[in-house]
Amino acid sequence: MASGNRRLEPRRRPRQARAELTRGRILDAAAHVFAEHGYAAGTTNRIAEAARISIGSLYQYFPNKDAILAELLVRHIDDGARASAEQSERALAAGSLEAAVRLVVREAIETHRADPQLLRIMIEEAPRSSDLVEKVSRHEESRIAQFGELLARHPEVRVDDIDTAAVLLASTVELVTHKLMAAPARVDIERFERALVGMLVRYLAGDLPYGRTESSGTPDDRSEPE
Repeated sequence: MASGNRRLEPRRRPRQARAELTRGRILDAAAHVFAEHGYAAGTTNRIAEAARISIGSLYQYFPNKDAILAELLVRHIDDGARASAEQSERALAAGSLEAAVRLVVREAIETHRADPQLLRIMIEEAPRSSDLVEKVSRHEESRIAQFGELLARHPEVRVDDIDTAAVLLASTVELVTHKLMAAPARVDIERFERALVGMLVRYLAGDLPYGRTESSGTPDDRSEPE
């Protein structure tokens, strides 16, 4: 691994419950400090003080604040992966396509709405190591596969290309939700949810021209009402 990546690696992986609790306290304290003070002013001294440990103890776990922020992003991705796996099962049992898509969108909103300032910092300032990029890629592939299974099994889905539709669903929900939840004052969350769900359902159900199957026709070849 390149030296630029090594500086993002935690120095110590906890093997005991006490050490794991200390590491968790550091990450929780860092999330609070970054959200309150911003990344530039979120120093390791402030993080150590918020975690109620010495700066020396902090450095036993993380070499710098870049490594802490990278680990916060990893934790965010892992939490999202667990939530999406649970949500996928619920979506398959949700009934209507609209109910399934609403569950997907709502889960993404809830995952990202807790701390907009920290989310914005993670999006804009978190350093990227090769391991982190690989983890993000694996998470995206898993989520696309989950959506592909949902779309393939749902009777209301009428798009021709399920694989492409799964990529569009995963990418749209993730990217748009990240963008808007990082600045929630710009949008009414309930209206955003309704609009995004409506747009995706219309596409997946073939109610938009680019979502139609050949058998469903186009706006130009529908028969006019008598």
